[in-house]
Amino acid sequence: MIAMTLAEIAQVVGGAVHGSDGQEVVRHVVIDSRAARSETLFVAIAGERVDGHGYAAAAQEFGAVGTIGSRVVDGPCIVVEDVTTALGQLARHQLDGSAATVLAITGSQGKTSVKDLLARVLAGAGPTIAPLGSFNNELGVPLTVLRLDEQTQFVIAEMGARGIGHIEVLCQIAPPSIGLVLNVGTAHVGEFGSANAIAQAKGELIESLPVDGTAVLNADDPRVLAMRDRTVAGVLTFGTTGDVRLGEVCLDSLGEPHFTLEHEGQCVEVHLPQMGAHHAINAAAAAAAAVAAGLDLADIAGRLGTAVAESPMRMARATRTDGLLVVNDAYNANPESMAAALRAVAAVPRRRKVAVLGEMLELGDASREAHLSIGRLARELGFDRVVVVGDGAAGIADGAGDIADLVSDVDVAIGTLSAWLSAEDVVVVKASRGCRLERVADGLLSR
Repeated sequence: MIAMTLAEIAQVVGGAVHGSDGQEVVRHVVIDSRAARSETLFVAIAGERVDGHGYAAAAQEFGAVGTIGSRVVDGPCIVVEDVTTALGQLARHQLDGSAATVLAITGSQGKTSVKDLLARVLAGAGPTIAPLGSFNNELGVPLTVLRLDEQTQFVIAEMGARGIGHIEVLCQIAPPSIGLVLNVGTAHVGEFGSANAIAQAKGELIESLPVDGTAVLNADDPRVLAMRDRTVAGVLTFGTTGDVRLGEVCLDSLGEPHFTLEHEGQCVEVHLPQMGAHHAINAAAAAAAAVAAGLDLADIAGRLGTAVAESPMRMARATRTDGLLVVNDAYNANPESMAAALRAVAAVPRRRKVAVLGEMLELGDASREAHLSIGRLARELGFDRVVVVGDGAAGIADGAGDIADLVSDVDVAIGTLSAWLSAEDVVVVKASRGCRLERVADGLLSR
């Protein structure tokens, strides 16, 4: 962050300094005491299971010069009424004093993948800050912003929502000048109640844009395209019919997409070194946001060509010593991303194709049919075997029929496959985050 003293921070967030004259200089902000170093402010979050105030002393041992919390702790500290609110206020203050352009991304799926692609593209044009992992909530967005410094040119903010109004709050913390909406899917439909409610929440990003900003919208998603009526900003679309147009997608022998992008008469060829045809639309989205930020399409294509997968457990490929290919896409799952992963692996030229799948959470009343559909799709795509982990995903096994095994847990899944798999096979592992199905990928690779 741009350097501030504890006293200056206290003034910004409406807090009071204790245990110090407030002249300690802060250049870093963390919520994990183990990440503290010199010139660090430790943010003590009181969660349901862990109270960060109890780790203030540990943060100081690692080099923190102070703590911000809701009560006095040992050592220099700033006491505020609400720590999360104060964190957001500090981030907004830093942005207000910066010349950085904020690009915000939301969507039901693909946010982190597009964030990584956009970060790779923008970094070639100037110093760029992007979220670490999926920092997309009221803690993650300000922590991302607070990594900027005087040289930062671009700040990418990934914005998720658990309900109406959440993205509006995030946009108050990090007001974007470019807002990118990827899609409106069925992820979290159990929380929102309907896809229309999800669209209402995602569109808060577009409503926040200034008149000189740009809304970057998916022309292939009717609910997203309709958001053009909810903004005073300019509109740039992407997709197979968008302003930034995605051409025919071809997969090579590694399952990596080759395609063209076209904008205002300029056409470029792109090879994206990531597995799956679905990454082509992700690349088109990132390209459109970069165009909105003023980058040249040819430069964008060149940088996309170097954009290997950055975030873990997202179509991450690993080859076991004997040659078995394991695709770990276990970070999260919903019906759309699950189908995309299956299609990506189905296109890989391997002798046998295996899917290890777990439950897709937060689908509400649509859960049973969604799981059945995924099982049917795996069968239609020609998968040789589907191992379904946990009763919550039993619908996948029912849909897949006699190619499926329903097993109780991760250890049984690993044991079921270990003796059966060969060096020429490919295995994809995917489920919602709560299932922690990456343990299957790790187990298969270690055998």
